Amino acid sequence: MSSPVKRLAILGSTGSIGQQTLDIVRAFPQRFRIVGLAAGKNLDLLTRQIDEFKPDFACYDPANCSSSKVQACLNVPRCQFISREEIASHPDADLVVIATAGKAGLSPTLAAVKAGKRIALANKESLVMAGAIITRELKKTGATIIPVDSEHSAIWQCLNGEKQKAARIILTASGGPFYRFTSSQLAGVTVEQALTHPSWKMGKKVTIDSATMMNKGLEVMEAHWLFGMPYDCISILVHPECIVHSMVEFVDGMVKAQMGCPDMRLPIQYALSYPQRLDNPQLPRIDWGKLRKLTFEPPDMARFPCLKMALAAAKSGDTYPVVLATADELAVELFLAGRIKFTDIASLIEKALERHQPRHAPGLEEIMAADAWTKETVLKLAGGEK
Repeated sequence: MSSPVKRLAILGSTGSIGQQTLDIVRAFPQRFRIVGLAAGKNLDLLTRQIDEFKPDFACYDPANCSSSKVQACLNVPRCQFISREEIASHPDADLVVIATAGKAGLSPTLAAVKAGKRIALANKESLVMAGAIITRELKKTGATIIPVDSEHSAIWQCLNGEKQKAARIILTASGGPFYRFTSSQLAGVTVEQALTHPSWKMGKKVTIDSATMMNKGLEVMEAHWLFGMPYDCISILVHPECIVHSMVEFVDGMVKAQMGCPDMRLPIQYALSYPQRLDNPQLPRIDWGKLRKLTFEPPDMARFPCLKMALAAAKSGDTYPVVLATADELAVELFLAGRIKFTDIASLIEKALERHQPRHAPGLEEIMAADAWTKETVLKLAGGEK
């Protein structure tokens, strides 16, 4: 008996994860149908995607493009333009893929959770900024989150079928392109160098976060909320080969590891097809005859202060994770624009955290206020204001 067609809504369809998700849809047109697409910057690509996949509804942020181009896109036949939140909660979507980068993913993620959706989540910041709120809503509505990040997909797969709670989660990290750099070498890193990851194909924000190792700190917070694991029971190992995507240790000392080639299409496809696994000849396989070694080592916190700050913000809680995520997002934008040095990313985040007056057990209003305060503070700091 053939499987029913799964109807997908993809938020962030023009970004790296969104485009790779559509590659999977192209490989299995009989299994998946696109009913909704949303993008924030690349109107030309979104228009081509709408023309190819013919969704019923779409969303685009008009602030990022000329009114004439937006109007042309709005006139696409058959396609109704609605908000990201409406797409994320639309009754016609069987699975909502949240591939939107940064804090822009928070509101649609909450909308999907409140609507009781099955969510393929590739946005870290929504859980970093509002993990307590999202997990409360998950319990209320029965919505489910399937992690798309390779590390969290690995943990999720290792935990699947286990009856007892895990004792420890071990997140692996590539170390990025600069793990062996000296402090003086890091100070001279260019945008072009930072955007060249040795193993993974990712969007600009995630690639820079990988280079500073901020990405791993955000992933620790994401793992905490996704799997209910205390921070003291989550550890990190640098694994340059990027074959072991994460590990789970159980009370008896046994460890499960999920392995695969460093290709985001693998966890994306599993999130789309779960509980089935699909045979896709376009995806890579490990050549075990050529694999000579798998190495692991603790991360160097002194050389990568972003990771140290992220772990401290996670344990401090309150609105510190909000400040961390927002300051990082803005600092990365400033670096990509050539306005600050690579090492200034950590400096701006540190100064924002030092100046912050935290709010305990924040609701959504306090979270957004902390976000606004952080943006204003970082821009002042970047402009030279003391």
